[in-house]
Amino acid sequence: MNSDFTIAVHSLVYLAYLPDHMASSESIASNVCTNAARIRKIMSCLRNHGFVKTKEGIGGGYILDCNPQEVSLADIYRTASRGSLKPSWCTGDPEQDCVVSSNTQVVMDQIFNEAELYLEKYLENITLRSVLEKIKLCP
Repeated sequence: MNSDFTIAVHSLVYLAYLPDHMASSESIASNVCTNAARIRKIMSCLRNHGFVKTKEGIGGGYILDCNPQEVSLADIYRTASRGSLKPSWCTGDPEQDCVVSSNTQVVMDQIFNEAELYLEKYLENITLRSVLEKIKLCP
């Protein structure tokens, strides 16, 4: 899995922590500890799926455009990272005569697809609001 999911969740929780306030890509990047260009890329995806609104220019930035109690981490995973659980490369060669080499990729694809379904089902029960509440309880 890539880090886009974690960055997307962190960014949205940060915006939920600042209700009714705009946050620039630079301020989000500082909070997430990554660069602003990466934040803009991920936030563009989140904007396209209705999680945030943007305002350009001075005083502009990003603002939450969803209800943190209704948005699950599964919603965010599907938007930012679906398909990233499976590695881009798999061992084996379907053209080889060896049953192990020719079938490993197909079996591993099935395993990763099922694992992703289980992950999404688990993430369905976690909302942005619950993540924010857990963060607030941390020492």
